[in-house]
Amino acid sequence: MAKVFKKSSGNGQIVLYLGKRDFVDHVDNVDPVEGVLKIDPADLGDRKVWIQMTCAFRYGREDLDVIGLSFRKDIWVQCIQLYPPADHQPTISPLHEALLKKAGEQGHAFTFKIPTNLPCSVTLQPGEDDKGKPCGVDFEVKGYMAKEADNPNEKIVKTDTCRLVIRKIQFAPNSTGAGPKQTVCRGFMMSDRPVHLEVFLDKEIYYHGEPIPVKLKVRNESNKGVNKIKITVDQTTDVVLYSADKYTKNVLSEEFLETVEAGATFEKALRITPLLANNKEKRGLALDGRLKDEDTNLASTTIIRPGMERDILGILVSYKIKVNLVAGGGGDVTAELPLILMNPKPKGNHN
Repeated sequence: MAKVFKKSSGNGQIVLYLGKRDFVDHVDNVDPVEGVLKIDPADLGDRKVWIQMTCAFRYGREDLDVIGLSFRKDIWVQCIQLYPPADHQPTISPLHEALLKKAGEQGHAFTFKIPTNLPCSVTLQPGEDDKGKPCGVDFEVKGYMAKEADNPNEKIVKTDTCRLVIRKIQFAPNSTGAGPKQTVCRGFMMSDRPVHLEVFLDKEIYYHGEPIPVKLKVRNESNKGVNKIKITVDQTTDVVLYSADKYTKNVLSEEFLETVEAGATFEKALRITPLLANNKEKRGLALDGRLKDEDTNLASTTIIRPGMERDILGILVSYKIKVNLVAGGGGDVTAELPLILMNPKPKGNHN
């Protein structure tokens, strides 16, 4: 095992061990969350020790909660009593064995099974002045000491808890469908003849950081020439759990000095690569879930499977490519294509 993620409570009585922090959604199942909690029962008194996993949705700034601009909803919570041992008896895996070896005799194994209908981890890029946890959908594993699993009247002090944020992620499928295509026939202003524009992509899914060849075929029957071609990519974030807040942010805008004279034809692939590196200053941009300061990327497109409840997904992310033929003297012809951005499946096992 290459790395162990470990977090102790402030008083050192409980220590949480995980072998990984990325858990893959394979569509029909999700990697189980296998871990170990080391428990020193010496000063527990009448309290028990619990391990809890939460998928939560957070929106708005925490410091504005008093005036109702902050919103938090637990989408899914599961709680297991680990000490005194109750009815949780997970099948001990090789990962459990390795973690139990690290924890010693006081280690207690646990397993959470994440439902397939939960959203993947998404973070909304914070602004410079934003404090507290970032907005978005996150997953957390927490060990704590309390008399009851979830009694709102029981105060649990911070030193009695230990927690680790984890990520639920999705990889692109091995096979990808045909790419989208749009054909537009319309005229420039003050021109009585049309421009025929065909735009298409080679495949349905592209990986983050992969150059995207946007293929164009133009037949310019108008009496105006095309001066340049502008391509933009917009990210639309639909916050479905919070009064249906929906907004669009531009993540790429490039101009190509390609010309198409009146009466001429044009055929070319223009390459674009939307990257987070060029959008670091944009507050509220959706990113794939972030663990501390680890680098991430633009959020992957949300894939809604049949039977999934839209509302439980929290945040839906989609992309659109726009191609504009810009004419001299004003006016343009526009075509749009949907874009699916995802992470590639790592070679071999994802550990």
